[in-house]
Amino acid sequence: MSGALRLAVSWLTVVPVGTLPTVDRTTARRALYWAPVVGAGLGLLAAVALAALHALGTPPLLAGLAVVAVHAGLTRGIHLDGLADTADGLGCYGEPRRALEVMRDGSTGPFGVVALVLVLTTQAAALGALAGSGRLIPVVLAMTAGRAAFSWCARKGVPPARPNGLGALVADSQPPAVAVSWALLLLLGGLVAVPGRPWQGSAAVALAALAVAAGAAHTHRRFGGVTGDVLGAAGELATTVVLAVCAIS
Repeated sequence: MSGALRLAVSWLTVVPVGTLPTVDRTTARRALYWAPVVGAGLGLLAAVALAALHALGTPPLLAGLAVVAVHAGLTRGIHLDGLADTADGLGCYGEPRRALEVMRDGSTGPFGVVALVLVLTTQAAALGALAGSGRLIPVVLAMTAGRAAFSWCARKGVPPARPNGLGALVADSQPPAVAVSWALLLLLGGLVAVPGRPWQGSAAVALAALAVAAGAAHTHRRFGGVTGDVLGAAGELATTVVLAVCAIS
């Protein structure tokens, strides 16, 4: 396993990967290339767990909640933490420095709580609906799309909002072609995500891409750049949009 892939697995999961390479901007940039692959692996595990729960007769919403909980454990809840911090930062008043201070605070404010409740319940309900209809490919598609969102948020031209942290390591590092390539691959994958409705999966990916692009533009203006929390929020946003759209029948 390459050093960049090991770093991506270490950042995004609880899977032990042994001794990590020196974490510099070059390794961090390459690690972000692998993030969607790690997301696809997590999505596959989630799909298997969802299918097993459905086969055991677990009620759809309960199965969805269980998979959301397992996924949060496998990822240390890092993206959920980023979502809550980003929501609190966007919800506060004041200049960008004030917003970044709110995000750095260890507590979760009302905006963060509301964001977590909405995202987690939407994901759980969508996962339950997908299990009930036997559509599991969207689970893999959604979690891959969530990690592919990182490359757009950290693309060339986007500065770090802080001089240190994950944002400083990966900001201004991803060629736009990487984000576009993943988007095209996911659009193609969307064609087989919903049997009998080839447009639905691709539409879900397109809507997620628009949501991530709009969110990245807003956080760039509000915070002055990108942070690790913004990456996590973008990942949860993309995952939720794809799951929700593909769950509609």
